[in-house]
Amino acid sequence: MNETPPEVEIVDTYLRLCEERSLDDASRYLAPGAKLTFPGGVVFGDLPAMVADAAMRYQFVHKHRTEFIVGNRVSDGARICISTGTLDGNTLWGTEFEGVRYLDMFAIVDGLIHEQYVWNDLGEAGVAPVLPQRRAAQ
Repeated sequence: MNETPPEVEIVDTYLRLCEERSLDDASRYLAPGAKLTFPGGVVFGDLPAMVADAAMRYQFVHKHRTEFIVGNRVSDGARICISTGTLDGNTLWGTEFEGVRYLDMFAIVDGLIHEQYVWNDLGEAGVAPVLPQRRAAQ
C-alpha cells in the first residue's frame, strides 16, 4: 500500500484552504517571502493580493485535483509537488464554466511552500481577462 507523500498533503490542504478563503490557515503553509507566480508572470508575495487579483478574473473557481507528482528539483534539491486537474466556476459576468485545465507546481523546503507556479487555460477559454486587460485593471 502506497503512503501519501507529505508534499501532497501540504499542497492539497493549502489549495483547499485557499479555495475556502481560509487565508490565515493557508498562509501557515507558506514560507516567509514565498513567491506565488500566476499566468502572465504576475507575482504575489501574499494570499490577500492573490485573492484581490482573482476577483478581477472570475467570481469563483473550484479545482478538481486529479493527479499529484512529487520529486526533487535538480538545481537545488527542493521537493517539488505538481498538482494537475481541471477548474470550474463562474466568470465575472456570471457564466458557469467547467473543465478548464490547470497545473500548479510547488517548491517545498522544510515542510513549507517557498514557490508556487500556476498555469491554466482560463484566458484561452475566454473565462478570464488575458494579461493586457489584467494589467490595465490593476
